[in-house]
Amino acid sequence: MSVSGQASGKSENELTPLEAARREKLRRLEELGIDPWGQRFDGHQGIAAIRDREGEIETIPAGDCAVGQPPELRGPRVRAAGRIMLLRRAGKIMFLDLRDWSGKIQILIGKAQVGETGWQVAQCLDLGDLLGVDGELKRTKTGELTIFAQHLTVLTKSLETPPEKWHGLTDPELRNRMRYLDLAYTDGVMQRFLQRTKIVQSIRQTLGEEGFVEVEGPTLHTVAGGAAARPFVTHHNALDMDLFLRIALELHLKRLLVGGMEKVYELGRVYRNEGISPRHNPEFTMLEAYQAYGDYQTMMDLTERLIVRAIQAAGRPLQLPWGEAVIDFTPPFARRRYDDLLREHMGVDPGDPAGLKEAAAARGLETGIKHPDVLKNELFEEFVQPRLVGPIFVMDYPASICPLTKRKPGSPEIAERFELFVQGMELANAYTELNDPDLQERLFGLQLEGLPEEESMARMDRDFLRALRYGMPPAGGLGIGIDRLVMLLTNCQSIREVILFPLYRPEA
Repeated sequence: MSVSGQASGKSENELTPLEAARREKLRRLEELGIDPWGQRFDGHQGIAAIRDREGEIETIPAGDCAVGQPPELRGPRVRAAGRIMLLRRAGKIMFLDLRDWSGKIQILIGKAQVGETGWQVAQCLDLGDLLGVDGELKRTKTGELTIFAQHLTVLTKSLETPPEKWHGLTDPELRNRMRYLDLAYTDGVMQRFLQRTKIVQSIRQTLGEEGFVEVEGPTLHTVAGGAAARPFVTHHNALDMDLFLRIALELHLKRLLVGGMEKVYELGRVYRNEGISPRHNPEFTMLEAYQAYGDYQTMMDLTERLIVRAIQAAGRPLQLPWGEAVIDFTPPFARRRYDDLLREHMGVDPGDPAGLKEAAAARGLETGIKHPDVLKNELFEEFVQPRLVGPIFVMDYPASICPLTKRKPGSPEIAERFELFVQGMELANAYTELNDPDLQERLFGLQLEGLPEEESMARMDRDFLRALRYGMPPAGGLGIGIDRLVMLLTNCQSIREVILFPLYRPEA
């Protein structure tokens, strides 16, 4: 059976005229002895690198040309590969726009230059096809940098019609579902994800330069710990036991501190079986880093360096657009105490339980028998956090809502914790880590009190407590949401725009 005769998912009668025309060109390529799915294509340069060779184009003096002919251009021989984005036919010449992940360039195909077979191949080309071109880099009469083709190599025939240039992938859900088309045809998307790669590489480089080592912890946990979040549950058949996709990286990294790894981090995926919104995806990328003999101030300084260097690595200025606003990441970032911000924005005394309850009730919050610190935090999250333009480190949280955090010396009601906010969005969270095993066990118990035993979040990680009893050094710990960081640094309003394959319901 020929390649074009293989199953396409549609019968010939179900094909649209455009699909049928593409399959006819596929058949004609086969008849010419051309493999429509291509072969190895060595020695090609990225299009951006080819464009950088424009300075090698020379003008041949008129005296060296044929009598009566104007001066000509002579350029370097180049080899390019990419996707056909634009195609224009004009008699015995054709113009193509070819794009790879580094850029775009015009291709001129002349029948006299590529020969009869090459010209027949050119007649079988469509938008979306992948093509290799050997030729001479010159400029057209209008001055446009162009590869004058001398040989064509079909690398892959596209059987589907690509989206229209002006009316194509405009639906956000369609773009995210069909990320392959979004990358190929939506301007700026490829650059955004390449910037994400540079941001992540910069984070790893900075941590490496500061002596941190990268590790890989388990993604399947027997206890869903390290955060207050609902996990995804799975079952291990051989061991006949339920397991949880990790909701945090924290507790295994702290075990490594106990073992003597003094600066350690993991940059990986975590999973939370919770809501979906422009700022939440069930599967996301988290950085967690821990430094023995440090504290939350150590982590504050590290967070600032990581973000500033990531911006620089992505080739962006420290003043970045965010919608209609501009975020100024010039260090040092502002540092404010939690209680001071609550007092400033809410006009309430954070130490007055009655005043907190009254303020919460006046704003429609359910008060009931809630602890004053819980009311305080609900007020903060609902009415203060959205006003934090940032970047701003909010520090010194109520200790009762921070079960993994060391208390401030002389102020046991305050936890040495900070969160970094930018445009009202939490970007980082850090502690001076609690390393007292008895206090940690009591706090875990209070946190889980009242939850039913069968509730997955009600299970205490007793092996972690055992590890603490062997002695974990005083330490600072840090978590940064990588997807949210990329959102802010690339001016994207939805987390789905910076995750290659966000979660959606199956298509109907």
